[in-house]
This record gives sequence, structure tokens and C-alpha cells, in this order.
Amino acid sequence: VEHAAQHGGKDSFAGSIAVMTAILATVGALFSYMGGATQANAGLYKNNAAIKKTEASNQWNYYQAKSSKQNLAELAMALVADDKKPGYKDEIERYKKEKNDIKAAAEKLEAESTDWDKQSDAQLHLHHRWAQATTALQISIALAAIALLTRRKWLEYGVFGVAGIGVVLGAMAMLHK
Repeated sequence: VEHAAQHGGKDSFAGSIAVMTAILATVGALFSYMGGATQANAGLYKNNAAIKKTEASNQWNYYQAKSSKQNLAELAMALVADDKKPGYKDEIERYKKEKNDIKAAAEKLEAESTDWDKQSDAQLHLHHRWAQATTALQISIALAAIALLTRRKWLEYGVFGVAGIGVVLGAMAMLHK
């Protein structure tokens, strides 16, 4: 870029390499930003999955506690006099209903956890795609510098080829592929 600035429009090879490098650096910065954003999202979503999994575990523990109380009420019903059995029967029915509600809540939380995990995995896949695109553009910028220093026209074609791969990878990331 400095070389092109010093020689003005006299060196079209250097000028085209300088402009191409600036464009590649700009696109690479955008790709890098998207890669960082998707990586952060993947971590956030994985954290949400862990929170939901913990909440589900708490519900399952609560379910177990209700089961234990139900079992004690069933045992008590078997041991007490007939006149006290209806009270324990009502208690058993109450625990059964509470357990069904708790089970539904636990299963819902587990489903939410699974959904967050899937979203995290998808974001991590996109992060890798953005990282590949950024890497290809960085390599093309390095090739551009070598092309400028060696003044090899064939390296300029290499710059275009590797940059093209980077742009295709970036497009795939944008399309969530």
C-alpha cells in the first residue's frame, strides 16, 4: 500500500494489489467479527443448556421426594386402622397428581436443554465456517504481499483463487451451510 502511494498511478500492478489487499482486509475483518459473534453465541447457548439441565435435575429430585412421600403414605395406609385409611388415600392421590405435574415440568426443561444444545452446536459449526473463511482471506493477503514484493503476476492469480475460496466459505457461513 505504501509503495503504491509513493508511486501514485505509475505502477498499476502495485496499485491493484494495494486495493485488493484493502478490500480483502475489510472483508476479512467482517468475517472475523462474525466468527467471534458465533463463538460467543455457542458459549452462551451451551450455558443456557446447562442451566436448563440443572433445573430439570432439580425437578427430577423433587419428583423423587414426592415419590418417597407417596411410598410412605402407601405404607402407612397398609399399617393403620381402617378409619384412618381414607386420609392416606387422599394423600397418595395428591402425590400422584403432584408427581405428574413435576414430571411434565422436568421433561419440558430437558427438551429446552436439548434445544439450547442444538443451537450451540449450530453456532459452533458456523464459527468454524467463519474461521475458515477468515483464514483463507488472511492467506490471500499474505500472498498479495509476496506478489507485490516479487512482482509475480501468477501470484496475483493465486491471491484471487484463495480469496475466492474465502468468499465462498463466508457465503456458506451466511447461508448457514
